[in-house]
Amino acid sequence: MNNKELIERIKNKKASIGIIGMGYVGIPLGIEFAKNGFKVIGFDTDTGKVKDINSGKQIMKHISQELMKEFIANGSKASYNFEELKDVECILMCVPTPLDVYEQPDMSYVKKATETISKNLNKGKLIILESTTYPGTTKEIIKPILEESGLSAGKDFFLAYSPEREDPGNKDFSVSRIPKVIGGLTPKCLEVANTLYSEIIEETVKVSSPETAEATKLMENIFRAVNIAMINELKLIFERMDINVWEVIEAANSKPFGFMPFYPGPGMGGHCIPIDPFYLSWKAKEYNTEAKFIELAGEINRKMTENVAHRIGKGLNDHSKSIRKSEILVLGLAYKKDIDDMRESPALKIIELLKFKGANVSYHDPYIKHATEIKYVELNEKNLSKADAVVITTDHSNVNYEDVGKYASLVIDTRNVMANVKNPKAHILRA
Repeated sequence: MNNKELIERIKNKKASIGIIGMGYVGIPLGIEFAKNGFKVIGFDTDTGKVKDINSGKQIMKHISQELMKEFIANGSKASYNFEELKDVECILMCVPTPLDVYEQPDMSYVKKATETISKNLNKGKLIILESTTYPGTTKEIIKPILEESGLSAGKDFFLAYSPEREDPGNKDFSVSRIPKVIGGLTPKCLEVANTLYSEIIEETVKVSSPETAEATKLMENIFRAVNIAMINELKLIFERMDINVWEVIEAANSKPFGFMPFYPGPGMGGHCIPIDPFYLSWKAKEYNTEAKFIELAGEINRKMTENVAHRIGKGLNDHSKSIRKSEILVLGLAYKKDIDDMRESPALKIIELLKFKGANVSYHDPYIKHATEIKYVELNEKNLSKADAVVITTDHSNVNYEDVGKYASLVIDTRNVMANVKNPKAHILRA
């Protein structure tokens, strides 16, 4: 099948879609393709998840059961039989790209997925990597593995890179509304990939190469990581000066030009911002150059959890208590508001620090009620009153902060949510 034939099949919604990795990226992407008339097979090694998807079960709090049922009703499905890759024409890889213990990119998931595709590759297929990675991955890792099939990239099959930009829980920017950056191995590869995404996404952004697309995603996340680190450092400085950094940000944001607000927090969370910048700092070493901003930003952001633990200790000391044997209720395990994703959540590190110091820790999160080795409690008058300190680590929208201010004795607020509570009885300490 040549590029014109595949483009025609895509436009007619006859091309089938295979998505490897049915997680926070793969599921919403698959739903969007299915909603637009494509038959989708979502591949995953987790047999339990595959069964749940095929039964229409809600997998993530921010993706409704109704959407999951529609996905199946539209003729799509999940599968753990990767031989079915032979039957799909467009394959998108949405697999994890974590860091190892040495903060170097762990490409094992990408390599394994690519090897599986290579074993099931035939002429005319479109292969796209969506996982965030360092510049050069598509050409240096994906292409050689796929060509072990005996087929030639850009000639016998089409290869492209298009970074996922998913923001879980963001109701304003779903898959279809987030512009899609696409870099193809060849002009024909770019044309086919652009045609595919144009069927489900309002705006596509074509760039000159896979490396440019790979670098684009890293720049976006490095921009956020560095600016958040800067505001976190300013917060620590202003804290010593007894200046409210949140008030400073609000005042600075009144300037109609030259300022963009970023906000401090208890640390960085999620799979993207705390991890992605280090792909580039690692790759930069190949070119005998340093990424000092990236390394420094990572150091500052990692230290924020320790600052929160210190502020908890200060708050308890002010009440003639110590962390040891204190009852501490952590409010929020998710790394950000209104989702159930705990990946790299700073709350987990804070809990670890508190337990190491001898505290009795429990938690409440409206989206996460089962977390290993941490006691879940309901958010009510009894549990709030019992706690020596309540630590707000996630600013979920559906939490009654008025009750927190009314029944808790000490609140350590890392998200500035208590600023909206009028006349709280609790002592509020920003952290």
